[in-house]
Amino acid sequence: QVRLSQTGGGSVRAGDSLTLSCSASPSADVWYMGWFRQAREKGREGVAGIDRRGRTRVQNSVKGRFTISKDKSTDIMYLRMTSLKPEDNAIYYCAGDRASYRSLDNEDWDFWGQGTQVTVSS
Repeated sequence: QVRLSQTGGGSVRAGDSLTLSCSASPSADVWYMGWFRQAREKGREGVAGIDRRGRTRVQNSVKGRFTISKDKSTDIMYLRMTSLKPEDNAIYYCAGDRASYRSLDNEDWDFWGQGTQVTVSS
């Protein structure tokens, strides 16, 4: 069974930056990874995705502010969030899948992290 473990998150002020990380174990079983977020009383929203070759997708809502990356030596995935806004307040989830690609528009992914709260105050 694959386990996704997240670190990072916390409370910051608007304009600050945060980095989330996610590791998969065993990582060999996970081909596509991504980040989702869920704000209070809203559905889960796909944020960014990355494949094994390092090709990335970032949703328009955070493009230019959020960067997804993956360390090839450790297989740890990161989400670097800059210029944070109060509307970025959410629980952020790491996700992984056995497929080589997964859409960010649905939640039908194989594996999920435990989630981490990001709170941005104005």
